[in-house]
Amino acid sequence: MSDTGRWVGDRWNGTDFKYTFANGSVIEFFSADSDAKLRGARRDWLYMNECNNITFNAYNELAMRTKQGVYLDWNPTNAFWFHQELQQDNNVDFIVINYLDNEACPESAKDFILNAKSKATTSTFWANWYKVYGLGELGSLQGTIFDFTQCNSIPKDAELLSYAIDFGYTNDPTALIEVYKFNGELFINELIYETKLTNQAICEIMKQLNISYSHTIIADSAEPKSIAEIRLGGFTNTIPAKKGQDSIRNSINILQNYKLNVTANSTNIIKELRNYRWDENKDGKQLNTPIDKFNHSIDALRYVALNKLNKATGVYHIY
Repeated sequence: MSDTGRWVGDRWNGTDFKYTFANGSVIEFFSADSDAKLRGARRDWLYMNECNNITFNAYNELAMRTKQGVYLDWNPTNAFWFHQELQQDNNVDFIVINYLDNEACPESAKDFILNAKSKATTSTFWANWYKVYGLGELGSLQGTIFDFTQCNSIPKDAELLSYAIDFGYTNDPTALIEVYKFNGELFINELIYETKLTNQAICEIMKQLNISYSHTIIADSAEPKSIAEIRLGGFTNTIPAKKGQDSIRNSINILQNYKLNVTANSTNIIKELRNYRWDENKDGKQLNTPIDKFNHSIDALRYVALNKLNKATGVYHIY
């Protein structure tokens, strides 16, 4: 709007993230992880960006409060709820577009995509990448480490194994999860996934979540000061994860013995699991180590595997 001379600064409300046009129309920006926004105001039109990282339940809550129409967009890295729940509906138009349809696509981006196209014949990684980001066709993320299933809730009779926390602050989020076991399967639920949380703030959130002081919380052993502060906050059974030699690979091996079920509202865990994959060298050969990203909730999950689950027997340990 600035580039085309349409922006009027006085019409922007930076607190509510709303822009009001001269004719009274309003455009509002908000995150789909806010329950108040999901169940709050109604609208004429809804646009959901990168909707594959938003739960189907969130889509439903927003769509049912939208009068005229909904636009969804995503990079088709793999199938998600749109393909199962919406694509076949008679009132849904499904349009595949790519960089050739975007008149505003920068030349630098076009050059990168065309370079990927030339490498597509030499590597399965680049072939899949070009299929998704160049052609806009449904791909499959190569080398993902974990298979998982989404579930609506934790089974009523599931047994809590532990809470687990991976600390972050500025760029990396603090991730707190709870892990249950039921009928030989693991059930995982996201509780915290947020940056710029002090340890005091983490304690306050855990109190609001009614986490008992007596429950075990397995935390990253590389953060002894944070563990001490969480204990001072009342959660005295917060313990450092026992990692051991080659802990990343060992914990992955343990978790691969289980079927993983993730609650549908755990959007950040789902995003990580969809993107957590084996690393590759410059020739596209898969390595024996995972990428060092999309791993904050997964690191917390690994702590539970190392400290509560036995690779050989599948039983869990109580500390």
